[in-house]
Amino acid sequence: MDARSLVLLEFPQVRARLAELTSFPPGRRLAESLEPEADPVVVSRRLDETDQARSLLEERRGTGIGGAHDVGPWIERAARGGRLDPEQFVELAETLDATARLATALASDRRPLIRGLGRELHPLPAVRSTLARSFDPVGELLDTASPRLGGLRAAVRVAYDRLRRRLDALVSAELGGALQEPIVTLRNGRYVVPVKAEARSRVKGIVHDASGSGQTLFVEPLVAVELGNAWREAQAAEQAEIERILDELSALVAANAAPLRETLGALARFDLWTAKAQLAAEMDAVRAETADRPVVVLLGARHPGLTGRVVPIDIRIGEGYTALVVTGPNTGGKTVTLRTLGLLALMHQAGLHVPADAGSRLPIFRDVFADIGDEQSIAQSLSTFSGHLRRIVRIVEAAGPATLVLLDELGAGTDPTEGSALAQSLLDYFIRAGALVAATTHYAELKAYAHTTPAARNAAVEFDLETLTPTYRLSIGLPGGSQAFAIAERLGLSGPIVEDARSRLTEAQQAFEETLARIRTAEGETSDALERARVAEARAAEALRQAEQERRRARRERDEVVKTARDEAERLVDDLRTEVSTSRRRLERETVTAPALEASVARAESTLARLPEAPRTPQPAAAPARRRWRVGDRVRSRSGGWEGRIAALERGGARASLEAGGMRVSVPVEDLEPASGGPAPAAAERSRAAASNAGALQLSRARSVASSLDLRGARVDEALDALGRYLDDASLAGLDRVTIIHGLGTGALRDAVRAEAGGHPLVKEVRPGERGEGGDGATVVTL
Repeated sequence: MDARSLVLLEFPQVRARLAELTSFPPGRRLAESLEPEADPVVVSRRLDETDQARSLLEERRGTGIGGAHDVGPWIERAARGGRLDPEQFVELAETLDATARLATALASDRRPLIRGLGRELHPLPAVRSTLARSFDPVGELLDTASPRLGGLRAAVRVAYDRLRRRLDALVSAELGGALQEPIVTLRNGRYVVPVKAEARSRVKGIVHDASGSGQTLFVEPLVAVELGNAWREAQAAEQAEIERILDELSALVAANAAPLRETLGALARFDLWTAKAQLAAEMDAVRAETADRPVVVLLGARHPGLTGRVVPIDIRIGEGYTALVVTGPNTGGKTVTLRTLGLLALMHQAGLHVPADAGSRLPIFRDVFADIGDEQSIAQSLSTFSGHLRRIVRIVEAAGPATLVLLDELGAGTDPTEGSALAQSLLDYFIRAGALVAATTHYAELKAYAHTTPAARNAAVEFDLETLTPTYRLSIGLPGGSQAFAIAERLGLSGPIVEDARSRLTEAQQAFEETLARIRTAEGETSDALERARVAEARAAEALRQAEQERRRARRERDEVVKTARDEAERLVDDLRTEVSTSRRRLERETVTAPALEASVARAESTLARLPEAPRTPQPAAAPARRRWRVGDRVRSRSGGWEGRIAALERGGARASLEAGGMRVSVPVEDLEPASGGPAPAAAERSRAAASNAGALQLSRARSVASSLDLRGARVDEALDALGRYLDDASLAGLDRVTIIHGLGTGALRDAVRAEAGGHPLVKEVRPGERGEGGDGATVVTL
């Protein structure tokens, strides 16, 4: 990007504002070096970073790099073999602690860029624990930093205590009259006592210093020299161990230099991302859509540098025209319009959200050029016009497709006629070159040019003649006026003078101003019509949106109803499965009676009745109704040829037991047909009545007789009596097979049951229970 244009459009001020929102120096350096990019992929990535960081901070306020330091120099120093100081180790430890907190917060984040950055954070738990064991929060090396350090420090304290006690004894008793003061002090790292010069011979020892007057000598008594040496030796050993520990920890940092560098880089990038998110929130900014062609649509745009009450403006360029000529009175906001357009384009390409309304669109410009302000220079002998022209020459050489050109007061600073002609020629050139161009001017000729040139449009900053103040609103399609005569009148300039000034305009100028007035009127009416059409379109879009929302709501409600019905059906089916499983377990135990089975069936039918009704589909013609057989009917089996009367109906009427030739046969009811040659009607009626009574008795028995008999705990005689009654009832109920549960025990009850059952006239077969039937603790009887 053109460096001079970045300065003119005040991008460095935005960058400085961004840097102030960073939390530590590496992030600040990234913010200060931020530049707009011309690669759409890079721009999209940077905008995604801002989006995701802003979303993260909205969900989890306070997420950041709190506690991290700029440890880059310490990492490089350790990597070169240098020794780090304790304070630098503390900063490394605090940075790793901050890294661990941030890595935990980002590990499971749903935003891909945030989650990916979290993977570049390396908390290095081994390094963290080592540093935590070695230093306290203020940087003091702890005794736990090494196995030897605690012992060496204890030795220093012991040696010091011995030395001080000996010196205190000398001062208080032995050397009393020879001392200037009864104190112990330190000189050159050795403990000494202040001895009077005239009493020097009374104190044997080493003189380390003397007072300025020479009246006092600082002597280390000979009796304390060895103790002092022991203390100094202990200190030296402690210091050597400290230096060894620092070297060892520095080597540990050097060994982890690569992950530490990556971590520091990730922290700096996250700091920059959160700063961009905070700046966007401060400016109430949005992500502008990236246009795939050179079209600028800025809705409610605000210059980031303005404070107080800021009037938003709408800027459109590129849709049917590529040049915008902005006119209007001084201080009306023409230059601010250019700066806003250029600065927001640069911010967008730097990955920043722009202070505008949703729906704004910006393309990716190859370069942005601006000529704004006065470039005159006394040192270079440049006038205002020359300064502008030198700048415009460089812009002309570089302008082309995918470039944005912003020109303030185009053609000013020279003869108006020549200046306006040059301005029109420049605008024509930029249009032909394929650039988007916006220019401000006071020249009436440029207003006419924009009106008659298809690729150009007029725009005006509005001015309130009643209050003599600009409104700062921008109207595209209408040329603006300088309002010099109107302002002069409102400010109290004599009417005759103003009229005289008007009369001095040439007829051509007056006609030109009248033409412009008519243009403003016509374009104002057109703008009103367009606004009404825009409002109608917005209303239609809103109605369409509401209809779409209603359709989605109806679909959502339908889906919810279907889901609720499906869930209810699944729940009821689960209940059925549970009921079936319960019945199956009870059947396996052979303790289920007919009433219990009927209760289970009733519960299942009740559950089925509550199932949501399935959509009805056309059914084939119903088959002929199946004949309802009754106990006592005389029938014949088609497949087996058996003929006899129905003694019992089983399995809900699905099978029938036939008494044929002294035998009982079970056949499916679908295989039955009426037997021919039945008894005479009266006899048949009596037989049917008798069979009906027998069937009723059987049904009554079937409802009360279980499929098993539990005799465990009964005496043999009681058990055999109960067995006989049970077999009679079971036979009358039409049961084919029953289970007698007697347990293992001593085997006496088992043998008696099997002997009794084996000789019973209604029993066909007796066998021990198999696996799953109770084994030898049960006897299965076939009737």
